[in-house]
Amino acid sequence: MPIETASEGLFGHLGRGAGKMTDPLQKGFVVYSSDTWTPNVNLYETPASYFVCVDLAGVDKEKIDVEVVNQRLTLKGSRLVPSPDFPDVPGESDPAQKRARVHLMEIDHGPFSRVVELPPDANRDGIVANYRQGMLWIEIPRT
Repeated sequence: MPIETASEGLFGHLGRGAGKMTDPLQKGFVVYSSDTWTPNVNLYETPASYFVCVDLAGVDKEKIDVEVVNQRLTLKGSRLVPSPDFPDVPGESDPAQKRARVHLMEIDHGPFSRVVELPPDANRDGIVANYRQGMLWIEIPRT
């Protein structure tokens, strides 16, 4: 299926919201991070459904909560800090052999939250979610 990019459309407010969030950075304001991180999403539309794809690589499926209240789809959960799987060193029982110095940590971890406003023609009762290869796919049928 070919993918078209929409200039505005039903989800256009998300792009405008992202622009508003980066405005303070361009003006030199200090932005403090919150206790949660926000996963990236892709939004798609077909004649029959909307699709939300959420990048949740490394998140246990059991730690993802999807909730629909009014016209908002809310995603919450948590991701552990990724850590290397250290091999056992024969004859070594020193716990220091299993530690690593962190030089860079860009992968978000801890609790996350993301809210997506649903379009007016979303059939909230028919929403289906599938988690595969680190991506959460949510299908929202249209009425």
